[in-house]
Amino acid sequence: MIHPKAIWQVNSVIDKSTSRNPATRVALVTTSCDTYGLAVLNLAQDKTEIMSIFVDNDGAAIKFFIQKDIPEEIKSRIADIITRLGGRIEDKVPRAGYVLINPDTPEGNRLKSCWLTVDRPERFVVPYTFVEMCESKGVLLKQIFIHEDRPMGIHIHRSIANVIVRGNIAAVITHAGGNPYASEEEARVILADNQTPTFMQLVKEYESSPGKYIEHFEWIGKCVAAGRVSYTPSVYKNPGGRRPGEERTQFTASDEQHLCEYVALKIPFKESGGRTGNRLYQQLCEKVNEPGYGWVSRHTWQSWRERYKKNSTRLDIAIANIISQRPVVPGEKGQYGYVRLIEEKGRKTKKTPKHGTPIPPDLYGASGSTPSSVQASTSTSGELVHPASIITYSAPLQSTPISVGDTSRTATLSSLEESQGGSGWAIKVGDAPPPAWGKKRGLPQEDTLESDSKRKRVDPCIEHHASVKEIAAAFQFTPAEVGAYYFRVNQDVERTRRRFEKARKLLDGMSDVE
Repeated sequence: MIHPKAIWQVNSVIDKSTSRNPATRVALVTTSCDTYGLAVLNLAQDKTEIMSIFVDNDGAAIKFFIQKDIPEEIKSRIADIITRLGGRIEDKVPRAGYVLINPDTPEGNRLKSCWLTVDRPERFVVPYTFVEMCESKGVLLKQIFIHEDRPMGIHIHRSIANVIVRGNIAAVITHAGGNPYASEEEARVILADNQTPTFMQLVKEYESSPGKYIEHFEWIGKCVAAGRVSYTPSVYKNPGGRRPGEERTQFTASDEQHLCEYVALKIPFKESGGRTGNRLYQQLCEKVNEPGYGWVSRHTWQSWRERYKKNSTRLDIAIANIISQRPVVPGEKGQYGYVRLIEEKGRKTKKTPKHGTPIPPDLYGASGSTPSSVQASTSTSGELVHPASIITYSAPLQSTPISVGDTSRTATLSSLEESQGGSGWAIKVGDAPPPAWGKKRGLPQEDTLESDSKRKRVDPCIEHHASVKEIAAAFQFTPAEVGAYYFRVNQDVERTRRRFEKARKLLDGMSDVE
């Protein structure tokens, strides 16, 4: 440990010494402190090196020129610091060295414009406060913020709101050779606060500008400490997706072997088709939880399909080799496209009378007798009423209720059934005439037309009937008019002809109505 008295002696000797030669200072310190040994000598050497910062690499004093119109008090203080730190004052602007100016005066701006030239890169024009800044830092501040032999334009963004911080940053930039008063458009570097949203907005705004950099305000101190300008590097960030021609997960030989075995099992014969279909590979991925199919989860069904599709020529050979070792038969269990045959069961037709459907005449027997299971009921008047007489139903084109007790109606229905061959209720087929049960019976035969609201819907095929067309053309009526009446009279051609012949005569015999 160095004795405190030795440290005091070293400091006092260095402060009192007026010699500009660092070697002389070291000798003085060594002579006065030799009683404290080698540790004192090392301390003296370190101290003298700190106090000789205005010396170049060859040991020569750095030259300074001070602006003439700077106040004498300031000039005297600056000159004393320069001399004490190993520098030398010049009466003329040196070819290599520093020109100390007051940038707030016209003379300072004139000196800057005259002597800051490209052909003299070793000459720097700096504010006179540069000397005091170097003394406080203990080092010669390098002029690092130089771009293309000119002060680098640096813009201090408004996101740095602290006025004191902005002032300190501007001073450091100026003393390190930069121009802290450049506009945002002209600046090469924009200093901002990276804790604000504005910082990332600036980064995105100028990311396509190669000659402009966005940096945090602490970047200035890091550059000064390192003695060089180093911009924040750009690092690669995976943008997502995959490189051209590269799968997300690389297919292995094992993956292809499993794929070939699966296709060979499901579609052993390529000519049957389906190897490039979607469903085959969707079913493959559905087996992911089944024993022996854990490998399926390595890829999606689309990837499995694309793998086979793009390499079908090579994979088909591997599939054929697998099939040759285990011959298969078309339609074998498990093959794709084949399903289990489902036996069809005979359908039982259940005939349930719907509303408006006629009840067969043999419901209560051909003679109209009532089954024993049907019990009689008593009316409100005390008379015995047959149960079927209170049940009404209607056949097609039938609007009047029919009771079982109506023997004449029952006999008619029975005769209709017999005329149909006794094999059920016949239906109308195509343009054929309707069955007997479908014809109106018991209706008045007058030739008057019913009202439009009660007119039945005309079968569109009626208009194309040959008889209807012939009658319509003969008596100058439309097929629709003739067909409507033709349908109402149960397709009676002669009656229809007489009807429209009479109508035509009546129309022709009528006088014109004005």
